[in-house]
Amino acid sequence: MSGLQPSRHKLRVSVTRQLPEAVETRMKELFDVTLREDERRLNREELVRMMQDTDVLVPTVTDQIDANMLAQAGERLKLIANFGAGVDHLDVQSARQRGILVSNTPGVATEDTADMTIGLILAVTRRIPEGLAEMQAGRWQGWSPTSHLGGRVGGRRLGILGMGRIGQAVARRANVFGMQVHYHNRRRLRPEIEEDLQATYWESLDQMLARMDVISVNAPHTPSTFHLLNARRLKLLKPSAVVVNTSRGEVIDENALTRMLRAGEIAGAGLDVFEHGHEINPRLRELPNVVLLPHMGSATIEGRMEMGEKVIINIKTFADGHRPPDLVVPSML
Repeated sequence: MSGLQPSRHKLRVSVTRQLPEAVETRMKELFDVTLREDERRLNREELVRMMQDTDVLVPTVTDQIDANMLAQAGERLKLIANFGAGVDHLDVQSARQRGILVSNTPGVATEDTADMTIGLILAVTRRIPEGLAEMQAGRWQGWSPTSHLGGRVGGRRLGILGMGRIGQAVARRANVFGMQVHYHNRRRLRPEIEEDLQATYWESLDQMLARMDVISVNAPHTPSTFHLLNARRLKLLKPSAVVVNTSRGEVIDENALTRMLRAGEIAGAGLDVFEHGHEINPRLRELPNVVLLPHMGSATIEGRMEMGEKVIINIKTFADGHRPPDLVVPSML
């Protein structure tokens, strides 16, 4: 890659959050690395100072890095090697304009996130958290023919919003459970992929929403997907419908969703991500028909290790004077 020369010295690499011990150990072997000793998230000023004193920054989804911060980074920073696939927290365009490359870890979280999506569908439709809470509180009085009645998953229409790697992995799992798979995507899949996934394409998102029993959000957060499920579209859902989101919280208008769940206009929701990060609408916590998880979709030991391996490969390839294999360019977003 033009403009890159192999470094004679170890690159200075700075990591914004604690990573698995094995990943940190390997980084220490390869690079002059600065690691975190606590789990606290860095603020804007701390991130800027870190960028000013490093060749490579390794951020995570919790680090919002905008154009103003990049303008203060100075000349040393040359690569942002993101620990994770999503890069909506990074101003990739501004970084590239300043000669800073951005890489990510695509594909690592696909299977884990798809597993969690199916888990949330089951949790909401079969009322698993309600049963768990009753058992933990010691309130269970024994089996009853009419207690804890949920809904059968098999035969339900699943509408997948976003049919990339994760959406397709969800579709494969849904087929095993006997669900009918439908999808809306920016581009229609090739016929042979549709046939393999037994998936029906809907060009109109509105028409798909009105006919589904379960909606699975698997679309990335971009300017075009912000509040893609807004109040108007949420009102198209059947009162018996369930919404599951393991992608990005900003894709759904969280206030509108909360109002409709409280009013019984949507049957339930399973949310692993939220519009305002860890600041969750308190009204959501009160609802018995909502399952909330702390962004656990990709949280497996295997997944985190694979993320770390990809980050290290991207940095090492860059250090050797070559294009990082997982380079992100604005046209991809």
